Amino acid sequence: MTLNLEEQGERDLIAGRLPAIEVLKSERDINKVFLQEGLTGGKITEIVGLGKERQVQLQFVPKAKLDTLVDGVNHQGVVVAVSAYQYATIDDLFLAAKAKNEDPFFLILDGVEDPHNLGSIIRSADASGAHGIIIPKRRAVGLTATVAKASTGAIEHVPVARVTNLVQTIKELKERGIWFYGTDMKGQDYRKWDTTLPIGLVIGNEGKGISRLVKEQMDGMLTIPMTGHVQSLNASVASSLLMYEVYRGRNPL
Repeated sequence: MTLNLEEQGERDLIAGRLPAIEVLKSERDINKVFLQEGLTGGKITEIVGLGKERQVQLQFVPKAKLDTLVDGVNHQGVVVAVSAYQYATIDDLFLAAKAKNEDPFFLILDGVEDPHNLGSIIRSADASGAHGIIIPKRRAVGLTATVAKASTGAIEHVPVARVTNLVQTIKELKERGIWFYGTDMKGQDYRKWDTTLPIGLVIGNEGKGISRLVKEQMDGMLTIPMTGHVQSLNASVASSLLMYEVYRGRNPL
């Protein structure tokens, strides 16, 4: 899990074995790997091997030292000190799509506040082939420790851009050929959605949904039919269903 600069002063730390492995495999700058004394096992051996391969300093310390570093977070005996997380630019998202020779598929999160939701969305975005995520700078969760943990390492592979004004960003992306779709109980059945277009999928706030000004920019609204008694889905669950509908439409059997 990542502790960003707001949370840890000038230190940026990643805790947990799987997140540590993912960051060691990435191109991110790494300052040091802290390992709990006396730990063994396959994941620990892999982390040590990756650290030596990258010529990163390995330091074996007592568990209490790791507890102090991450303020009691479940670190599984591993903490990696890395360079500060860098948010992507909008151009980075387009480059990610171009690198795969695919039409862009971006997620725009309009005020998602739960870090577990954001982490899960990042994880699903990586799994379903989305090219990046756009979040607002205000009234929304950023890339925190909990987000990184919930993403189980996917945060290292999905570019996340943070913008000042979502409405203005959507307008600019429309000029670059992106079609925008949001979620609404009165929208069209998502199974009839043409997912072959360059897509911007908008997911709203957990309680309020998509804001009025953002909704006014949508090219279409989607609904997920439900037969149960609770007529709403968690933001991360709904976004996962829609992300995989894009995957299904673009990768037919």
